[in-house]
Amino acid sequence: MNKDINGRSYNRGLIVTILIIGTFLIVLNQTVLATALPRLMTTFNVNASTIQWLTTGFLLVNGIVIPVSAWASTRFNTKWLWISTMTIFGIGTILCWIAPNFGVLLFARIIQAIGAGIAMPLLQTILFTIFPINERGSAIGLMGIAVGAGPAFGPVYAGWVIGAGSWRDIFGIMIPFIIIIIILSLFYMRPLIQTTAQRLDIASFAMSCLGFGPLLYGFSIAGTDGWKSATVLISLIVGIIFVILFGIHQFKLAVPFLNLNVFKFNQFTISVFLGSIAMMILTSAELVLPMYLQIVRGQSALESGLMILPGAILLAVLNPITGKIVDKIGGHGLAIYGMICITIGTLPFCVLKTGTSLLSIVIIYAISMIGVAMVLMPITTIGMNSLTQDLIPHGTAVNNMVRQIFSSIGSALMISVMAIVTASQMPNQNLVVMGKTAKFAHLKILADLSGYRAAFMLMTVFCIISLVLSFFVKKPTKNQ
Repeated sequence: MNKDINGRSYNRGLIVTILIIGTFLIVLNQTVLATALPRLMTTFNVNASTIQWLTTGFLLVNGIVIPVSAWASTRFNTKWLWISTMTIFGIGTILCWIAPNFGVLLFARIIQAIGAGIAMPLLQTILFTIFPINERGSAIGLMGIAVGAGPAFGPVYAGWVIGAGSWRDIFGIMIPFIIIIIILSLFYMRPLIQTTAQRLDIASFAMSCLGFGPLLYGFSIAGTDGWKSATVLISLIVGIIFVILFGIHQFKLAVPFLNLNVFKFNQFTISVFLGSIAMMILTSAELVLPMYLQIVRGQSALESGLMILPGAILLAVLNPITGKIVDKIGGHGLAIYGMICITIGTLPFCVLKTGTSLLSIVIIYAISMIGVAMVLMPITTIGMNSLTQDLIPHGTAVNNMVRQIFSSIGSALMISVMAIVTASQMPNQNLVVMGKTAKFAHLKILADLSGYRAAFMLMTVFCIISLVLSFFVKKPTKNQ
């Protein structure tokens, strides 16, 4: 019989279902506007750099809020914290739906991000609390359904909605589901995590915002503005300084805002960096591959989204299976063979051509997703299982924060490499003046193609680094 902290019984399966559906809606919103941005530029009469803030702003605020989750999850009643995060997210979604101008829409996305930044680490903390150590892999595998399918389904969903109606319907369709989740949570969610009366350390919160905010912002614009940009350099320097100050301050506190002692656990540290590099490869592939499909192959955003959807569905289906495997035999073999699959699924993209079979692209990407399913959620379970129960909230916050940073770094590096290589091979504009526009267009496509190949080559380097790191994942002992 499952009991909450007050000794009352609860339906664990129903709570997990509520959490996963709620999380899917949140994860979906991270990428849901990718297809809609051109339409929104026209609607609100803003340029590309301005409209991009709808995505950048969401990720920035989401990243800033994540460290707060460790404190919040042990300070407030689990039931009301979850309901509050979903309510905040719901309010943001309603504001997105009715936004009369760009400013309101951006503000609404920030409101959404505040709820999202708490919800994801909270979900993990709850799962690691209500499941015994020998069932946590299966639990996190279920979470992987939402995490795996959400980002890939977002652009496809948005493309379908915009094709059938208004961009506002992207958010309007979600609202009833969010309300249902909140109502179900009122009746079935329980206080599941032991709480304390720890006060919010204002200094830690301020340093966290001043550190992680500029750091994420610097990486998010480095790909487009260049690494030598004054804004990029100042943002990164300020961010790094305050992150260091934040870390020093945490070790001075009797009860840390974010307990960095989690890095003293070897398997946790390995899992964080292995999982973060795997996430970086995943997000980079989801960035570069659609660009190749749209620019080189001439596909629409919706069509390119449908191309990567089978891999995402496969990832969602396999996550619960690999979760059960890690519960039974551990994650050492999964991590190694998973990274081999990711590497195999990345290498062929290093030699992409203008006529590469679209079916082969779907299959190769699916192989990569099989590897991600073997690495991402299982390695999270291994890392968290190495921590003591009191460090779980801090571990989930640290894990999510590092992954967010690595994803931003990966995107910045890929865009930078693509830009540098493409620029070096871009044809001379004189061809247009000479009337050879067709030749110029062809050579420009080849230059873009070279940029995409270079990006995948860099991904392959990260794959090899991760493969080496996977051998340091410990095999479970007989007792384990």
